[in-house]
Amino acid sequence: MSEFSRGIKRGMPICLGYFPVSFTFGILAVKLGFTPMVATIMALTNMASAGQMNGVQRIVENATFVSLAVTTLVVNLRYMLMSFSLTQKIERDMPWYQRVLISLGICDEMFVLASMEEKDVSFAFYAGLMTMPIVGWTVGTLCGAVASELFTPMIQGCMGMALYCMFIAIIVPEARKSRKVAAVSVLAVVLSCIFTYVPYVNVLSKGGWGMIIAAITAAAMGATIKEVKRRRRVQHSEIDTAGRQKKDYTNTISHL
Repeated sequence: MSEFSRGIKRGMPICLGYFPVSFTFGILAVKLGFTPMVATIMALTNMASAGQMNGVQRIVENATFVSLAVTTLVVNLRYMLMSFSLTQKIERDMPWYQRVLISLGICDEMFVLASMEEKDVSFAFYAGLMTMPIVGWTVGTLCGAVASELFTPMIQGCMGMALYCMFIAIIVPEARKSRKVAAVSVLAVVLSCIFTYVPYVNVLSKGGWGMIIAAITAAAMGATIKEVKRRRRVQHSEIDTAGRQKKDYTNTISHL
């Protein structure tokens, strides 16, 4: 089996998983005023899941270009970290233009599968790995956009909850695994509510800046707390090590 075919096979489950999510995005995009063609092109050229859904919301809210760019950057920042990590996994002699091409298909699921490979990831393998998810995401969006016309206005209105369900599906599993993630998520929600409902402060919610500030502040506080705890552990470890060395030295002197 060629590397490309093996990548196709490995990416098929991701394709099947993407279809229902992208189907929902297609319905949501049309409900917000985008044509099926625009929604499909957006899916084909982005494939950013939560960032993509967040982007269409910002566009509908008439957010500024700067706000839209910063919001998308914050939501999709993890892809840059994944790219840094993949540079240690792909073949060392891979040309720069091939690296650019596979960068278009970096997402959570494909990153995990690529990282699990025992040998260095070739361009052919990753090209096959990203092909089926892109097809599933694009076709699912097209089907959802076309099928949206078959739904009643009430059902289409319910699809507006898709964005929030998407974020909940991303956050809750991680929050259950880590209290730190849960704490940061709750802090972000609290700050977002403050920027939305508190008088005078809620002016920041216009253009999406409130969400940006809430996300960055919560993430920064979480990272700061984690770093403080790490330094404390290191300090305690050094103190324990120094205490054991002093005790060993005292025992050695007493024996002498």
